[in-house]
Amino acid sequence: MSTALTLSTQNSVHTITLSRPDVRNAFNDEVIADLKSAFLSVAQDASVRCVVLAAEGPAFCAGADLNWMRRMADYSQGENLADAGELAAMLRAIYECPQPTIARVQGDVYAGGMGLVAACDMAVSVDTANYCLSEVKLGLIPATISPYVIRAMGARAAHRYFLTAERFGAAEAHRIGLVHEVVTADALDAQVAELTQALVNASPNAVRACKRLVQNVAEREINDALVAQTVAGIADIRSSAEGKEGVQSFLQKRKPQWLA
Repeated sequence: MSTALTLSTQNSVHTITLSRPDVRNAFNDEVIADLKSAFLSVAQDASVRCVVLAAEGPAFCAGADLNWMRRMADYSQGENLADAGELAAMLRAIYECPQPTIARVQGDVYAGGMGLVAACDMAVSVDTANYCLSEVKLGLIPATISPYVIRAMGARAAHRYFLTAERFGAAEAHRIGLVHEVVTADALDAQVAELTQALVNASPNAVRACKRLVQNVAEREINDALVAQTVAGIADIRSSAEGKEGVQSFLQKRKPQWLA
């Protein structure tokens, strides 16, 4: 692991911090590889109950590193495919991380950085952060991040901000659903801690199953196959050891074993 990331774990909360404030936490191929590795690694750690993606400095992530962009300018089609494939794999590792993920947005988010925020399950933003999908200004499109950004902000908002490359503030990011909470800088950590505590207090297996449930059900047609899948889902969790313990502890008015 390079110095691009700082990793720490406390009270079952694992924090992955982008640590390149001098370049506004822009990513290159090395950072992309490190992020993918960090999320794939924590996915295997059952002791971690949630993951926070944070950053140092005035910006959360400014998208692609300029030096990396200079190298990419001369890439062939095949090299571009391989390069974009690595970015896609990194975003997917974040999105499919079995533990719930929270983006702690302390500063501006541009271009590819929007994919990092959107791939997380939740996002808390400072009120001074600006957001921008700037790709069309460079003759590009936000293709690789689009599955996550469109899920986060919806197609209607994506039509506007993909096409105009307008910069918008945290209040607008909240209105369109990209972020869940907007707070002042001095309240950021408290708001993130409130969410992580809620996640740690919940049933570990149920939280993971709920994350998969949302991903499996979102935007799908409500048909017999989906209904059958959701019926099987609740039956499986009810009959699991943790599901039984959760219901019994509620009925017996005691803490469940995962909080004992």
